[in-house]
Amino acid sequence: MAHAILPLTEQIVLVTGGARGLGAAITRAFLAQGTRVVINYRSSQDAAEDLATDYPEQAVAIRADVRDRRQVNALVTEAAERFGGPITTVVNNALADFSFNGEARSHADQVSYEEIAAQFAGSVQGPLNVIQATLPGMVEGGFGRIINIGTNLFQHPVVPYHDYTAAKAALLSLTRTFANDLGPQDITVNMVSGGLLQTTDASAETPEAVFEGIAAGTPLRVVTTPEQLADPVVFFASPSARGVTGQNLIVDGGLVKG
Repeated sequence: MAHAILPLTEQIVLVTGGARGLGAAITRAFLAQGTRVVINYRSSQDAAEDLATDYPEQAVAIRADVRDRRQVNALVTEAAERFGGPITTVVNNALADFSFNGEARSHADQVSYEEIAAQFAGSVQGPLNVIQATLPGMVEGGFGRIINIGTNLFQHPVVPYHDYTAAKAALLSLTRTFANDLGPQDITVNMVSGGLLQTTDASAETPEAVFEGIAAGTPLRVVTTPEQLADPVVFFASPSARGVTGQNLIVDGGLVKG
């Protein structure tokens, strides 16, 4: 059975939270390949529009809170109108209101279910909305690529991000079950999991000593950058990854052995 393969230049990629930090690095990595990109944002309008302005033929900035299915549906419709075709590729990167500062996070004796539920809304409900809204276009086109952003904290829980890690662990489960469910329709689902990145808005409050400790524990002796994590995201969308699905690739300089 022949499987549909689209080169990156023919794909329309949606990057949620694509205007700042890791999302912006992912957006730029796709744009550098000639890919058309929908830069989704919730509050970073200026950053999203500035980035889109730099690539007027390739990029469009569209606001939507991915936790709201109606807003996601409107985004998908607008993207298809702007680019003349459905979204083929999704990167679920958006992170709802989270700061990577271990000192400010609730520990095991304090963390509330409300905190966990809030992260589930961003890291599970959001990707679910985006996947389901873009799925009809992928099925109709016989091609789809879904890349979820995870974390290495599943294997290396060195900081008490209980709410964030629980939500990302659930997203990893969806990555694998969705890969099995959607595979017969030529849709792959994979995850790219980084560690602490130096530096994004989310990690801006992280003490320098934490970065130094992470770097010392990696074979590369460096902290992973957003650009380094963006490259494997592009790989999973590319024809080179046509036989890969249901996988979780850890990109953290070798700190965690997957």
